[in-house]
Amino acid sequence: MIANSAGTFRVDALVFDAHGTLFDVQTVAAVAERLFPGRGDALARSWRRKQLEYTWLQSLMLSPTRRREDFAALTAHALDHAVDALGLVVQPAQRHRLLDAYLDLSPFPDAAGALASLAPLPRLVLSNGTRAMLEPLAASTGLALHLDAIVSADSAGIYKPSPRVYQLAVDHLKLAPQRIGFVSSNGWDVAGAKAFGFTAFWVNRDGAALERHAPRPDAVITSLEELPGLLGLD
Repeated sequence: MIANSAGTFRVDALVFDAHGTLFDVQTVAAVAERLFPGRGDALARSWRRKQLEYTWLQSLMLSPTRRREDFAALTAHALDHAVDALGLVVQPAQRHRLLDAYLDLSPFPDAAGALASLAPLPRLVLSNGTRAMLEPLAASTGLALHLDAIVSADSAGIYKPSPRVYQLAVDHLKLAPQRIGFVSSNGWDVAGAKAFGFTAFWVNRDGAALERHAPRPDAVITSLEELPGLLGLD
C-alpha cells in the first residue's frame, strides 16, 4: 500500500530509525546460535522484544525519583531476561560476546545505496540508541559516509514514541514536522512519528499488519530502495 504515486512526496530532509531499519538486529541471532545451537533465533527475538518493551516501560515509569537508564543498559537487562526466560545458562564471557554483537550489527543490503541516492537531502539518524553505540557502528559499516548527523533519544531523556524524541529532529533541522520524512521499519515508531506530524514512511520488509492505534503512514514500502522514487530522486 502506497498512499501517493511516485515522485509526489516533497520533504526537505529525511530522518531514519537505526535498529531494524538501517541495521539488522537479527544479526545477533548468528552469534547466539554459535553459543547456543538450536536456540539462537529464539534468544535473539526474545531479547529484541524485551529490549523494546523496556524502553516503553521506562518512559511510562519516569518520575522525579526514578531515572531513565540508557539503551545500552536496557539492552543488557533485556538479554538477561531473555536468557532466563529460555532457561539458558550463560557464562560471563558469553554474555559479553552477545552484548558486543549489538555493536557489530550488519546494515541491511538496501541501506547504503538508498542513503547515497537520497543526497543532497540532509539524512539523519534518530534512535533510542546511545551515541556510543551508534557512531562506531555507522563508521564501521560505512553508513556514516551518507549521514549528516546521529541524534540520540538520550538528549530528550525519554524514548520513542514520545513526541519529545521526535522534536529533537525538528530542533536539529529547523524544519516543520511535515517537511521532514521519517523512515522506520518499526510500525510503532512510524505510528508515533506520524502522530507527531512527520511525513512517515514505513519500511515493511516482513509484511506485518498495519497498526490501528494511530494515523496511517504516508507510504508503506518493502525496501529502502523505493524511497528515492517516491521523492522524485531516482
